[in-house]
Amino acid sequence: MSAQTQRRDEPARHRLKTGAEFKETLRDGRALWVNGSRIATVFDDPALSAGVDLVASMFDDQFDPAFADATTYVDCGVTYSRSWQVPRTKEDLADRRKMIEYTSLKTAGTFGRPPDLAPAIAVGLLAHLPAFKAKKSLIEGCDPDFAENIEAYVAFGRDNNLTASESLTGPQNDRSSPKGAEASLLKVKSVEKGGIRVSGAKTVGSISAQANEIFFTNLGGIRETPAEACIWASVPIASEGIRLISREMVSHPGADPFDHPVAALGEEADQLIIFDDVFVPKDRIFNLGDPTAMSWYGPVCVFAHWHVLTRLAVKAELFVGAGQLVLDVLGTGHIPAVQGMLGEIIQYAQTLRAFVTAAEAMAKPTAGEVMAPDVGMLTAGRLYSIEHYPRIIHILQELCGQGLVMRFGKKAFENPDIGHYLRDLLPGKGVSAEVKEQLMNFVWDMTASSLAGRVALFENVNASPAPRLRERLYNEVKRERFVQQVKTLAHID
Repeated sequence: MSAQTQRRDEPARHRLKTGAEFKETLRDGRALWVNGSRIATVFDDPALSAGVDLVASMFDDQFDPAFADATTYVDCGVTYSRSWQVPRTKEDLADRRKMIEYTSLKTAGTFGRPPDLAPAIAVGLLAHLPAFKAKKSLIEGCDPDFAENIEAYVAFGRDNNLTASESLTGPQNDRSSPKGAEASLLKVKSVEKGGIRVSGAKTVGSISAQANEIFFTNLGGIRETPAEACIWASVPIASEGIRLISREMVSHPGADPFDHPVAALGEEADQLIIFDDVFVPKDRIFNLGDPTAMSWYGPVCVFAHWHVLTRLAVKAELFVGAGQLVLDVLGTGHIPAVQGMLGEIIQYAQTLRAFVTAAEAMAKPTAGEVMAPDVGMLTAGRLYSIEHYPRIIHILQELCGQGLVMRFGKKAFENPDIGHYLRDLLPGKGVSAEVKEQLMNFVWDMTASSLAGRVALFENVNASPAPRLRERLYNEVKRERFVQQVKTLAHID
């Protein structure tokens, strides 16, 4: 039994933060704009603050026996967050997945990049430590030890229960010329004692306004990445020169949970992240100037893609649960066509779960002795998920019928002049009109609200377009064995 999976015996030491301690780390003077205005702290915007409260509750859950196994692990008598667990065995992978399933349920799958996602990329670097150990800086005057820095960063994140965000892609602009994408690349502007200074921008920095650090690199958009833009690194969000510009908020913070059970939780706010002459310490650099290291995006991000697919599987199971409740409440479960519609949602959920299971069953240790899920299964699963997601949403909405259109809210039910009409006219099978309304409000938040719209767009963009994923399958899945089988059967020499 590995140290990571040893029995939990109420260890005397831990490296965990409470929710209050996590919140305090966010009062660091970070430069943040919402709706075009600078705000003093992340707590000054209702949607951001509600999202922070949700993340803070995850920290508190680490101390709750009901969630301890899902959120923490014990190593040499010390308790750490599972977010930073390094899976060395298939059993460790299954244990690490508990955290993914926990954060997915906690956010109803609406946080595409919950606090345990970015650590998966750091672990991805660790998984390929020998490759980064062999690489050297090609930027004169700064020569970090990449392998040493990667190991130290994972240890730092683990020891400090760190919450990190990640942003790998640049802002969308003119795609007709490579110069457009290159213009916004993060680039080294100068080298000085102890590190480098970078300028540029990153985008879709989900949860960055609510996290401690930003983990970044440059990804895609140009044929060849110039040496000064070949960088993997991490810095505190509050670093001088970083400016966070929030997109429009789409949740309903402060709403009664009766009306918006999911959207009331707040959201992970995507940020446009400006780097204006930001200092990056030498010990936070994991690649510098080496273009060959940029090609390691796929292998490094396999754990993040495993996280994405697992979260989608959990959300699909929520869709199944919601669909079954709709059938129960509307009394439509006896209709064969309706059964078939729910069956299609079940098929989707079971297929995604099968991809996750297969990826873990086919996992193999990397050169860095980290157990990595099978990339071919992950890519195929992610492709299946985004191709079918819109249809699954449509089916769930169709099962609800007019219930999604005719929603009235808690105040209408409580109004003495009209509430009795709603209660008399809108009950479900064996449940009150209020209970039926609560279910429809949940489905609305998950499929039809502004929050749901943003999540659906994010799932598609985050996965990469289907043609790109098929290209990845072509490059990732080895086919020699299949070819040889055909040659044998066809008697081809």
